[in-house]
Amino acid sequence: MSRARRDGTGRSLDGTGSGTGTGGGAMATAGPRSFSAAEVRARCAQGACLVSCHRRLYDLSGFVRLHPGGEQLLRRRAGTDVSAALDGPPHRHSANARRWLEQYYVGDLEQSLSETVDEKEVVAAAQTPEQTDLCYRTVNVEKDLVDWQKPLLWQVGYLGEKYDEWVHQPVDRPIRLFHSDILEFLSKTAWYVVFMVWTPVVLYLSWVSYTSLAQGNTRLFSSFTTEYSIPVHKYYFPFIFLIGMILWSLLEYLIHRFVFHMKPPASNYYLITLHFLLHGQHHKSPFDSSRLVFPPVPASLVIGFFYGVLRLLLPEVLGLSVFVGGLCGYVIYDMMHYYLHYGSPKKGTYLYGLKAYHVKHHFEHQKSGFGISTRFWDYPFRTLIPEETFKKED
Repeated sequence: MSRARRDGTGRSLDGTGSGTGTGGGAMATAGPRSFSAAEVRARCAQGACLVSCHRRLYDLSGFVRLHPGGEQLLRRRAGTDVSAALDGPPHRHSANARRWLEQYYVGDLEQSLSETVDEKEVVAAAQTPEQTDLCYRTVNVEKDLVDWQKPLLWQVGYLGEKYDEWVHQPVDRPIRLFHSDILEFLSKTAWYVVFMVWTPVVLYLSWVSYTSLAQGNTRLFSSFTTEYSIPVHKYYFPFIFLIGMILWSLLEYLIHRFVFHMKPPASNYYLITLHFLLHGQHHKSPFDSSRLVFPPVPASLVIGFFYGVLRLLLPEVLGLSVFVGGLCGYVIYDMMHYYLHYGSPKKGTYLYGLKAYHVKHHFEHQKSGFGISTRFWDYPFRTLIPEETFKKED
């Protein structure tokens, strides 16, 4: 299973077939195999996470840590039929979640897991050599809406009116955007790169802002009036910094909602391509770890733009203090976004709730739930995902 993830193989979730990711396009030659209940139990005893749904067997071993309900929830259901759990309660899984499950299909059960199995049969199955990849994959690029063997960026614009539905049907496979290896490399970023690049900048600019305010030369409204201008002391820096973080959280919401989730006209090839480059790729492949944070080079252009705006609106040191707070908010947002996809927060914690909330946004509520580091702005803008969909399971 885990090897299949790395190779980029997987069933297409748009109901149109599937393809390989980075491999040579080899097609599966054998059909789905049958598994006995003994073999399933033996593999689960060895650490695999196999579940069934109406006698179809799925290997979720590579997905357990990513599951929004937590790893232990899936581990407890290893070797069982999850048909009832998919239908709820605590909630009914979306059509996208069911398509996602099909990527991990490995074969069919010979008998129900509830049937009695002879102990000797279980032991014999446990001694069977482990297969390197259980998954049965079909490959039919001709029936897919895109050719996964080629860079996707130049293909998606031709999807037209089919693009919006296609891009919101997530798949578990890596995405290649460019023909050029250099551009492709620059479009990918490990999560720690963002922290390593921008944290020193935040610390340095914070020191510059504080020491500049300590000189006592910064006054608010000094460009309008000298008599009634307000001095800004160095002790105000933490509050100004916090204002910058709050402004970033609002900006995060607005960009996510109105830029990243714009619906490009079906007839505009270039806007569709731009949308896919900015955010569509993330919704198509939400667990592609190399595309969960913003690359520093394009990020520096956007960050520079907002710094220029603050310099025009506020006195130099005051604008810098607000800016560095916003920059810190951005770093926290990018780190948190990565963790919400790849982390496994403890049940009942704030991050656990945010992870479930964000995954719901990806799989079911693409037109709401735009807050990532906080749900706060979803309240006044009335885009909150209904809370009743997150009833906790006993």
